[in-house]
Amino acid sequence: MGTGRRYNGEPKLNMKKVAAVVIAVAVIIMFFIGFGKIFGKNSPLKEKNIALKYFTVYTNQKYGVINSKGEVIIEPTYDEMIIIPNGTKDIFFCTQNVDYENGTYETKVINKKGQTQYKGYTSVEPIQNVDSQNVVTYEGEILKVRKDNKYGIIDYKGHELLPCQYDVIEPIKGTRKSILIQKDGKYGLMDDTGSIIIETEYAEIKALNEEYSNGYVVKNSDGKYGLIKYTKEMVLEVKYDAIDPVCGNDLYVVTENGTKQVVKTKGEKVFDVTVDAITDINENGMIVRKNNQYGIIDHSGEEKIKCQYQDLQYAFSEYYIAKKGGKTGMIKISGEEALPFEYERIQYRKDENFLEASVEGSVESKLIDTNFDVKVTGILSEINTELGYMKVRQEDTYHYYNFKFEEKKIQDIYKTNELYVSKQDGKYGYVNKDGVVVVNYIYDDATELNSFGYAAVKKDGVWGCIDHKGKVVVEPTYTFENQAVIDFIGKWHYGEDINANFYTDEK
Repeated sequence: MGTGRRYNGEPKLNMKKVAAVVIAVAVIIMFFIGFGKIFGKNSPLKEKNIALKYFTVYTNQKYGVINSKGEVIIEPTYDEMIIIPNGTKDIFFCTQNVDYENGTYETKVINKKGQTQYKGYTSVEPIQNVDSQNVVTYEGEILKVRKDNKYGIIDYKGHELLPCQYDVIEPIKGTRKSILIQKDGKYGLMDDTGSIIIETEYAEIKALNEEYSNGYVVKNSDGKYGLIKYTKEMVLEVKYDAIDPVCGNDLYVVTENGTKQVVKTKGEKVFDVTVDAITDINENGMIVRKNNQYGIIDHSGEEKIKCQYQDLQYAFSEYYIAKKGGKTGMIKISGEEALPFEYERIQYRKDENFLEASVEGSVESKLIDTNFDVKVTGILSEINTELGYMKVRQEDTYHYYNFKFEEKKIQDIYKTNELYVSKQDGKYGYVNKDGVVVVNYIYDDATELNSFGYAAVKKDGVWGCIDHKGKVVVEPTYTFENQAVIDFIGKWHYGEDINANFYTDEK
């Protein structure tokens, strides 16, 4: 480090002036720091921070792509719908040159810049499945590719996971993470990451039921069946005439040499089945059907409740949803009545741990806790497991509850929203988090802001859109008479067909 000294004859420093200069410099520095905060990253004037997603858009009979700000990413120039398997990725599947008569078409994949991706393959496509509600889903972040009339698997980055050597690659419909592969006339199975679960050595493979973790029934060339778990473990040897689509407590129902029986894992026999069918195995026992009536037996085959119900479903703990005389109620494993047989339908919502019961002729439901106390009555219009709430309409007003049936303010749920729906004298407007009116009470109906900062508003029988600041983006002009979902992203509204999954600006 260097040192220095003041030369002889050099005037002495004026400390007051030095201090004044230091203070002035500090003030200037603080000014620029403050200026940066006001107009920089932390500026309260910045636009709403939203997650960037992509959506198919339809206008003038053409398809394109927009993002979650409503900006056009791919101009609507395609005749066929653009498929976006993962809304957070700019991977857009475009179909063109379709010959409906011969059933031929071409596909290409482009990114947000319109650049063609995954070159070198004859075709590239996502692996499309459907869930239990028949809603289209896509398997993992993998793509099916074709080259030389054979199929393989790549990931979204284009890395090869399975070479193009398979004759068939297709999902097991209704079961997640379960994709059939076929080579040389034999079937195998992979998961949604491209990992092989079962080698291609079976004549047939099917899921035991909708839950992939329960395993897969395999059939060999001799027509015999076995069971392989998702973990690749051989649970039941390939020797049975049939395996029923039911399991629980490490018990399975099989047919061997013409006899239906319950067996343990690895095939140890428990008892012969003397009823028409076993429809469920749970911690308490088994639901059985005989002469179109349902009852319960224990895990050793002894009768617990005789077959006397029109329907019987396991709910939780020791309780079952039962139907008798055309009415639905609940019983315990002992046969004792837990809920009276007075309902049209009872549904146990497992993930949220409560019961939803409806009475014939009423549009409202009773929401009942697991102690069988009616906690809320109304129209259950939404369940959001991600944010942990349910939305219930009661006398034309929406109320919000957590899954303990504690009522919550909308501000407690959508904590980052700038505006919230408010109702006064039969009209809707919007207030901020402090309850200050931002949008006057002029609308006949209104929705909360969606995750992209837009809300739908209805006036004089037609719908429009406002943004997160309360500014009108689309004047109310849309009737939406047959619209199941009313939602906007900028000037674009959700398509009328709930399964179409696109936005449009058409009326």
